[in-house]
Amino acid sequence: MPRRRLLQAALAAGAAPAFLLRHADASPDALFTLGVASGSPLPESLVLWTRLMGPALPDAVTVHWEMAEDEQFQRVVARGSEIARASEAHSVHAEPAGLKPGRWYWYRFMALGQRSPTGRTRTAPAASAGAERLRFAIASCQRWDHGEYAAWREIASQELDLLLFLGDYIYEYATPASSKARRRHTGGLCRTLEDYRQRYAQYKQDPHLQAAHASAPWILTWDDHEVDNDWAGTQSQSLDPEAEFLRRRAAAAQAYWEHQPFPKAARPRGPDMRIHASYDWGGLARIITLDNRQWRAPQACPKPGRGGSNTVDLQDCPALLDPRRSLLGGAQEQWLRRAWDRERPWNLLAQQTLMARMNWQDPAEGPGRHWTDGWDGYPLARERLLRDMQAAGARNPVVLGGDVHAHYVAELKADYGDPKAPVLASEFCGTSISSHGMAQERLDQVLPWNPHIKLGRSDRRGYMRFELSAQRLEAELRAVDEPWADSSPLSSMARFVVQAGRPGAQPV
Repeated sequence: MPRRRLLQAALAAGAAPAFLLRHADASPDALFTLGVASGSPLPESLVLWTRLMGPALPDAVTVHWEMAEDEQFQRVVARGSEIARASEAHSVHAEPAGLKPGRWYWYRFMALGQRSPTGRTRTAPAASAGAERLRFAIASCQRWDHGEYAAWREIASQELDLLLFLGDYIYEYATPASSKARRRHTGGLCRTLEDYRQRYAQYKQDPHLQAAHASAPWILTWDDHEVDNDWAGTQSQSLDPEAEFLRRRAAAAQAYWEHQPFPKAARPRGPDMRIHASYDWGGLARIITLDNRQWRAPQACPKPGRGGSNTVDLQDCPALLDPRRSLLGGAQEQWLRRAWDRERPWNLLAQQTLMARMNWQDPAEGPGRHWTDGWDGYPLARERLLRDMQAAGARNPVVLGGDVHAHYVAELKADYGDPKAPVLASEFCGTSISSHGMAQERLDQVLPWNPHIKLGRSDRRGYMRFELSAQRLEAELRAVDEPWADSSPLSSMARFVVQAGRPGAQPV
């Protein structure tokens, strides 16, 4: 039976794919219970990840790894070893180099007499390869106690080249005592390094999430819940003393790095971690990831006695129009100006949230009502980004986002007040893997006030998958039928296409 059909059959039965589990040790003291992952794919290198678990591990454990051109490891092309240290939660970040561009590999780890599950990964194509096809998915917002991970089950079966995760990998909250959720967070509100490590370990024990990690390389960025809801720079939502919050940020950043396939060079320095980066997929696309948390100005016009977001009328919050306010910070804005690509057919901007304007007020009643945590809270920074993108000659820009627990497809303009303003880019903002969304009735009420938003659905969980060629980007919005069934089927909500040279998504 072809490999894809084997994957689909295993996943339909609620099992992890056989190729992922063939070499797993299922003993009670198994070391590799959090699975394996890969990421940061370049033409000749990438990152392999795992974390050892178990009682009474030594402070330092030698972990061997190997990569092969075949699933049976008959053609091993690279081997090495890393030291998994207790100070880094016994995580492993191996960085094999000298690989062949644009090809698939299989990898695994060995330590203390045990062998990990097998993962599959691939390198990015070389620039000289031209405009090859890219199949990828975007996902975000996978709150453990809001639903099962049926979306990850399907993603793992899709034969994708790449996964983009756009924030809220964990949620820092405790599950409310009143909650009747079938899955609950272990422990309370995350504040310490051990709190965050425990939360990541809980999430990573899900077999469907493990299967998705092991199926293809990931590129990740974070949003707020990896640290604290609505955090902004050095300010927490609850306005904790700055020194206290920076200690919490440092703990969260350390645990984030420990549990994701980031290179060693990305290891945090105290509270700071370099998240923004760019990746080239051959001659087809530049993928740019942004960080909209570490360097932003605090949200404008917060609620009394707290930080974080608010929903305000534009006329009551003049700070929204302060040109000095930035969502990315000045240094990252300057970096992004240089990162746009005018040679490759496509620019994919992977960031955290909805970029298109969302007006929550009837235009007949006032100039606009906006949510301050997203790009609407930094409208002049958004305008700068789009005008810089245009000035750089970025070809066929497409913005990808998450955060808002709804599927959105939108047109991006520098001036939403001008109905004749040109469309500068297309936007696809994906719904959550599991986190709850707002009532669809509320969204239906405001969509007519936002004609540049071509679709808005907050009532379904899921992800978006894409196929990119030099001529077009095809997008499919996928939705889980039953959020509390990990075997739930998924269905297609809509399909769109963006033609090269014509910004704006068209329904198929």
